[in-house]
Amino acid sequence: MKQPIIDIGVNLMHRSFQQDREQVVERAIANGVAPLVLTGTSLRNSSEAARYAERYSGQLYSTAGIHPHDAKSCTAETIQKLEELAVLPQVVAIGECGLDYNRDFSPRDVQRRWFAEQVKLAVQLDMPLFLHEREASSDFVAILKEQAVTRAVVHCFTGTLAELNTYLTLGYHIGITGWICDERRGRHLQELVRRIPLDRLMIETDAPFLTPRDLRPKPTDGRNEPAFLPHVLNTVARCVGQSPEEVAHATTATAKAFFGIVDLPQARFS
Repeated sequence: MKQPIIDIGVNLMHRSFQQDREQVVERAIANGVAPLVLTGTSLRNSSEAARYAERYSGQLYSTAGIHPHDAKSCTAETIQKLEELAVLPQVVAIGECGLDYNRDFSPRDVQRRWFAEQVKLAVQLDMPLFLHEREASSDFVAILKEQAVTRAVVHCFTGTLAELNTYLTLGYHIGITGWICDERRGRHLQELVRRIPLDRLMIETDAPFLTPRDLRPKPTDGRNEPAFLPHVLNTVARCVGQSPEEVAHATTATAKAFFGIVDLPQARFS
């Protein structure tokens, strides 16, 4: 397939990529997956992602944010440092931020406080939000509505029809991962994805997590990587009844418009 596709969610600074990070990016590009948007989930991780993305102008971008799991470590100084990262040209969104009432790794009141602060920062800077939500839709939506947010993507959507309708009504974009390839957990997504307009749909791997369950051959270490995004694309295309090329073109155009990504001369790998 000649049409490149953007992976909007790659946890490239994860320790599982420590030994072969550059090769992972090379494999992605060789498979037509570029640019990549590297996900920031903590202050340290966001800083590392921004520094790494800077090395490959036009190939890699990043986000800057505090995941709800790490909200317990957040302070006012953290928000200030996120703001400093956000002005860098390779940083294209605030996040991954949101609420997670499934695991509750941070107290819920703490999650809500620092999610709201990151939402305020995104509005202040006129930047899009890269969002995480698990079993917290009501509080999640209330915080976003309070700030009248319209420029947001609900990353790795796995929710209900009612939740999807709410997010679409509010003008949000939806990110779909390899969860849709799981015949056990993802069957409902195969139905719901048809309801997402292509100008609101983006695709992602969330690598190294969520390796498509039906991927063949399976990676021996079980690790997901952006080179596998065409597999997710093919599943999405089949579900929406369009060709992979049509879905690739649409989702790539949507991602570029959402993140403000313009075509730049691309750095070469040494």
